[in-house]
Amino acid sequence: MAAQLPSIPPQFKSIQHHLRTAQEHEKRDPVVSYYCRLYAMQTGMKIDSKSPECRKFLSKLMDQLETLKKQLGDCESITQEIVGSAHVENYALKMFLYADNEDRAGRFHKNMIKSFYTASLLLDTLTVFGELTEENFQHRKYARWKATYIHNCLKNGQTPEAGPIGLDGEDYDENDDQAMFSMAGQAPERSSSTYQPGNVPSSNFTGIQIPPGAHAPANTPAELPPSSGASGTNIAHPVPQNIPVVDPSLYNTPAQGEGRLTPEDYARAQKYCKYAGSALQYEDVNTAVQNLQKALKLLTTGRE
Repeated sequence: MAAQLPSIPPQFKSIQHHLRTAQEHEKRDPVVSYYCRLYAMQTGMKIDSKSPECRKFLSKLMDQLETLKKQLGDCESITQEIVGSAHVENYALKMFLYADNEDRAGRFHKNMIKSFYTASLLLDTLTVFGELTEENFQHRKYARWKATYIHNCLKNGQTPEAGPIGLDGEDYDENDDQAMFSMAGQAPERSSSTYQPGNVPSSNFTGIQIPPGAHAPANTPAELPPSSGASGTNIAHPVPQNIPVVDPSLYNTPAQGEGRLTPEDYARAQKYCKYAGSALQYEDVNTAVQNLQKALKLLTTGRE
């Protein structure tokens, strides 16, 4: 476990929730925890690296990063940026889609607000790997706005409008950050949401496309509804799935040669494989096959 940080200086208010997210994920997902701290470190250096209190804080934060890096050893998500980027992106988008599904179903609760908001924080974290893609930029904007909108509705005793609605006229207020993060720190009040592979609708709102492999809930198993069995033991039963037919043309497509592939092509292929691996963790064979087919097509034809 990382050493305790001193009190955060007022200058670093904008990164306090990224650090809290890092702390929450120390055991749940150390890779996510590491990159949240790295983002906070890089951002803090830009804000103030000269005043004594900020220098002291950043020094302790750097010590945390070094400790975490040693603990993670030769983890590919730390040693290879492309793998680390895919890991954080996939985690953030799974959390985003969980919240979006709850929102569309009209299930408004503290955990979905936190999922929207935390997803936006993790999408911030992706900037340690470079500039955000337009899709992730829009995801971040929508997630943070939705968290604010639903939080304010519930605070004022109003029923939020479910699903995607226009961003115009709804102002994001950074003063709501602390309240949102605090109120969302509990387990969900409603437990009617259970992840079922293959049941996630295709989402398309305000130009935002949900990427493949983002079909798992943000909740940990401890937050899922308990089994109703008499024994009281939670037993995971496999969910029947319709396995997609593999495109037969992929078997017969001659490779076009590595010379036709760009570094970006290799990066996209790695991401598809990473998404497939993540989907298999949740026994989502359909999503895994779709992503592997996309990676194979890209590698053999140079096209998506």
